[in-house]
Amino acid sequence: MSSALEGQKQWAANITTFLTKYSYICDSYIIEFFSEDLWDTLPTRWQQVLGDLTPQQIADLLLDRTWDRRYPSVWPLSLLAFRATAHALAFPRVVRQEQSRQVGIPEEFLENQCQSSLLGHIFRKHVKPKKQHEIQKLGTMVKQLCDQTECKNVVDVGSGQGHLTRFLSFGLGLTVTAIEADHALVDMASKFDGQLLSVLEKEKRKKKSSSQVPVPGPCPRHVAGWVNPKASWEMFIKQLSNTECVSEEPTECGYSKKRLRDSEQHVQKHVPTTESESHDCKHTPFNTVKPPSDSHLSPKHQSSSPALSKRLCKEEVVGESSRGSYNPCAPPPPVYQLGVGRVEEAQRNTEFILTGLHACGDLSATLLRHFVNCPYVRGITSVACCYMKITTKEHPSPPGLVAPPLQPVLTNEMSHSEFGYPMSSWVRGLQGHELSYKAREGACHAMEDYIQRLREESALLKTHCYRATLETIIRGARPELRRAGVQTVKKAHLLSFTEYARLGLPRVGLPAETSLDPDSVKSMLRQEGRVVVYFSLALLLSPVVETLVLLDRMIYLQENGIQSHLVPLFDPNFSPRNLVLVAVKPSMDVGRTCTIPP
Repeated sequence: MSSALEGQKQWAANITTFLTKYSYICDSYIIEFFSEDLWDTLPTRWQQVLGDLTPQQIADLLLDRTWDRRYPSVWPLSLLAFRATAHALAFPRVVRQEQSRQVGIPEEFLENQCQSSLLGHIFRKHVKPKKQHEIQKLGTMVKQLCDQTECKNVVDVGSGQGHLTRFLSFGLGLTVTAIEADHALVDMASKFDGQLLSVLEKEKRKKKSSSQVPVPGPCPRHVAGWVNPKASWEMFIKQLSNTECVSEEPTECGYSKKRLRDSEQHVQKHVPTTESESHDCKHTPFNTVKPPSDSHLSPKHQSSSPALSKRLCKEEVVGESSRGSYNPCAPPPPVYQLGVGRVEEAQRNTEFILTGLHACGDLSATLLRHFVNCPYVRGITSVACCYMKITTKEHPSPPGLVAPPLQPVLTNEMSHSEFGYPMSSWVRGLQGHELSYKAREGACHAMEDYIQRLREESALLKTHCYRATLETIIRGARPELRRAGVQTVKKAHLLSFTEYARLGLPRVGLPAETSLDPDSVKSMLRQEGRVVVYFSLALLLSPVVETLVLLDRMIYLQENGIQSHLVPLFDPNFSPRNLVLVAVKPSMDVGRTCTIPP
């Protein structure tokens, strides 16, 4: 067992022990602060020293792991140990320890807060600053992996409107296949691809010299499809190769869905009936990989079988590209077709890097499983989000889970290997490894943003107290309503509580004129400071929960013989889910070595 794996296992074990002790905090809902008397669940000495803290002190003494602390009173050792352990067990979230610069603004936005200086103007259109920061950072890392593995093919899963995809393909010259479940987003991505090419063409005409304009990489191929976490990697590869799922939106760099269908029908009408004819697919409108000639087949595998010829020809029909390159997601030719000298070349031609920028819920876990099991995936960069949507044995169908189209929702009959957490055998065997829905939901919160609110004493701090007070009123009127979905009241922090209640009560079926007890409401609103303290205690545990989820994935990779690294790639003040899990499979080729980008 490697020392790295031993360290990760001990780390995970320490986290489960710690979270088990304080599960009553990370599993609690702040909206139940009054209705469940959450303040009284804290140790008495904690209540005494925390009750009168100012927002600034909460930020400095509890949440900021780097602050030089000067306590206003003597804190109990148990509270000091709680704070220190929470910080020690959480993975560092700071990029290169950049503590001196202006909070919340990466250096690339110092000149213009809306435009990244590291990203060309053609990649900033339709892209918010946060996303600009993310696609530049992650795209650069993916390119490094491609260079190290001698692989130019990338599959972007959960690609959305294709912002990362365009940067990888047009900006970095990679061959990219993007898959997205939302057909509308796929169409939008294709539309934006066309707009980018139009801009490049205009710049060419304006400068009258193509040498003065960056030459774009291969146009990305967009596939509309839902990645089923229960499907095999073979089905995933087949899904990526499915031309029927290509966006219907015609673009300047690809075919519309209708044209693809017409082309496929044309191919099927002209299926070759002899082996020699199967090696010439000029009648297809697609750019294809040229298959090996008969001279590379061993005598016993040479055949004039029409069935074999038809299958080989159909395998050659792959996705469109603007440079005559192959589709990185098409299944490779069967190994038995190739001579010894061609096997290695074919393998490299079908390898690709898998990436997912904020892949929601189980999608990140699914990509890791495909990375481990699929022989064609060379490396992976995984940025997770929406941990509360991860399936677990205890909660196989969490709120917000996207069910497979035309298939039943996940059930308790799933095997442990199909759940999003835990993935590793080690964590699954730890006592107390279970993470509640609330704990996982809390792991998605942004500590850096809340620290900033505390230091500014923002009016936004009152919203938790408002909602907790409203929860008490709701339960008083209808005790069966627990944690009813009030949803966000727009600009609640600018409203009086009475105005807030008038807007919120109808959302749970209560009249806006529901009688409010003024004395009771005032008593609860005066405890805003305690609500903020309790929420901060829970927030302090959030990075620990996130660390356990990601450690579980790293251990899973180690259990399958693959080392990985967790990199705080994005600025956490700008992009809260900033940890990137990056891994490369061990190379089987002599002289080919791969390292993880810093």
